[in-house]
Amino acid sequence: MAYDESTRLRLNRSTFKKLVVVAVVMFGFGYALIPVYRQICEVLGVNVLTQKDGTVERPANTQVDLTRTVTIELDGNAQGPWRFRPTQRSIQVHPGELATVTYEVVNTQGRAVKAQAIPSYAPQSATPHFKKVECFCFREQMMQPNEARQMPVVFFIDPALPKEVKNITLSYTFFEIAGAVAAK
Repeated sequence: MAYDESTRLRLNRSTFKKLVVVAVVMFGFGYALIPVYRQICEVLGVNVLTQKDGTVERPANTQVDLTRTVTIELDGNAQGPWRFRPTQRSIQVHPGELATVTYEVVNTQGRAVKAQAIPSYAPQSATPHFKKVECFCFREQMMQPNEARQMPVVFFIDPALPKEVKNITLSYTFFEIAGAVAAK
């Protein structure tokens, strides 16, 4: 069936208008799905990120053993041109509880040095249960002349720590890296 030019042009415009309407309806439907999805999730109690009053309630850490307390004694040894010490001598934690301690280092020389800290634990049986999340000992430290720095250690004690272990000593030895050339 052959159409003349004016009929074909009219049919093309009609088809174009229908396609524009379909595209607008599809966009509107997609846009309307967001609040509908939120309402459905709220009604069903799924994927709810905030409370109705807008506050976020922090979930309790069920991994913390509140029936036990472990004393972590902190120690620092310096092998080189600096002062190195913990900012506190001990801390008490519950197994599973996230804790942060800070060590302070001061480069007492007039030159830059590259250093590294090596941890040790006592008793030795506590070593696999002492879990560090963040530690300055994970990487080399570049210390500028006369620089002072506070360096955190974020850790937790694995609740599987033997019950008879009540004290753990965390000791770091901070030493200059031999043969390392410090950049100025």
